[in-house]
Amino acid sequence: MTEFGFQLYSLHDIEDPLPTVIGRVGDAGFDGVEFAGLGETDVGDVQTALSNADLSPAGAHVGLEELEANLDEVAETYRALDCEEIAVPWLDPEHFESADAVESAGERLSAVAADLADRDLTLHYHNHDQEFAEVGGEPALTRLLEVATDLRLELDLGWAGAAGYDPLSFLDDHADRVDIVHLKDYDAAAGDPVAVGDGDLDLEATVSRVRDGGFDWLVYEAEERPDSYETLDRAADVLDTYW
Repeated sequence: MTEFGFQLYSLHDIEDPLPTVIGRVGDAGFDGVEFAGLGETDVGDVQTALSNADLSPAGAHVGLEELEANLDEVAETYRALDCEEIAVPWLDPEHFESADAVESAGERLSAVAADLADRDLTLHYHNHDQEFAEVGGEPALTRLLEVATDLRLELDLGWAGAAGYDPLSFLDDHADRVDIVHLKDYDAAAGDPVAVGDGDLDLEATVSRVRDGGFDWLVYEAEERPDSYETLDRAADVLDTYW
C-alpha cells in the first residue's frame, strides 16, 4: 500500500529542534518523513520522535560525496532508524553534459549502491532538471539508469515537468525503477517548479497513478518558504483533499 510522506527539507530553515518538527508533521496526518540530514540531533531522540508521532522513515537524502567518504557511518545512522532507502539528492549539471560524464556519474553511483546493498540499504537518485539534458538522443537521466543498473530513481514530478517532460508519462516509462515519487508541481510555460496546486500537475491523476502503480511512497516536497510552517499547512491541505 502506498503511503504519503513529507520531505523534511521543506522545513529546513525552521529553528525548532528536529524532534519538534517531526512531531508537527505527525500532527498533520502524514504517514512518514524523508530526512534531509539530522544535524546535531541524537539518533535516539529522532527514534523517539518518530515513535511518538507514529511516523515511519520514507528515506533519507544524503550527498554522494558524503556516502563515498563516510558510508559506514551513514549506514549505521539510518539503519538505527529503520530507514532503508538512501537517495542522492543532487549532482551538478556538469555530470549530465556528455555521455562520458553520465557514465562516470553512473559508475560512482553503482559503486555506492553495491556497498549500501551489502548493508541492506537501497540507493536512489533524486532528479532536478539538469538530468533531462539530451545525451545521445535521450534524457541524460535515462542514460544514467542504463549505466547504473542497480540504482533506483526517486522521480521528482515537478522538476521533470519543469524540464519539459510529461511527468506521469516519464513515471510510466520508468516505473520499474521507482519506489518513491516526489510530489512537486510545475509551471510548464516558465519551466519552473511551483507550490503544489499552483501549476500544471494534475493532482487527482497523479495520486491515482501513484496508488494504482503500487509505489511505496508519495512524498510531498516544497522548496519555497522553508522557514515557515505554512508550508506544512499547505501540504496537509493537499493530503486532506487528495489522499
